[in-house]
Amino acid sequence: MAERGRPSKYNDQTAKQAAKLCTLGATDQDLADFFEVDVRTISNWKVTHEDFFQALVTNKPGYDDAIERSLAMRAIGYSHPETKINVVDGQIVETTVLKHYPPDAKACAVWLFNRRGEKWHPQPVSADDDIKAEPQQVIITVVDASKKKA
Repeated sequence: MAERGRPSKYNDQTAKQAAKLCTLGATDQDLADFFEVDVRTISNWKVTHEDFFQALVTNKPGYDDAIERSLAMRAIGYSHPETKINVVDGQIVETTVLKHYPPDAKACAVWLFNRRGEKWHPQPVSADDDIKAEPQQVIITVVDASKKKA
């Protein structure tokens, strides 16, 4: 009996290609776009092709772990050496400096919401809650630097 429907785009290289894409952070939608199939087909391939499923399960977490480490570093701040290249008196001068990235409040919030959600997720507010907002006054002073005394 002949196969019914359209021929599958799955071949012996599909799992290998998917593995490489997943190490670069590909999502199921990215895989669907790459293989020119619907995302439901990706879901079907996970069920019907063990090698494809294993390629995804094995290679997706590594990228996620790298993102998690980067988010954690951004949340607490970090420093790293950086080489600056300048031209001084016609000569190329390389200078190593320590570049610092201060902690980032948004990265902290994302981390805390996801890792300690029971404590850090915003609590719902009802109309019955007695909330008093105090108006804040902000004063901005503009200084003309050209009129500063030397």
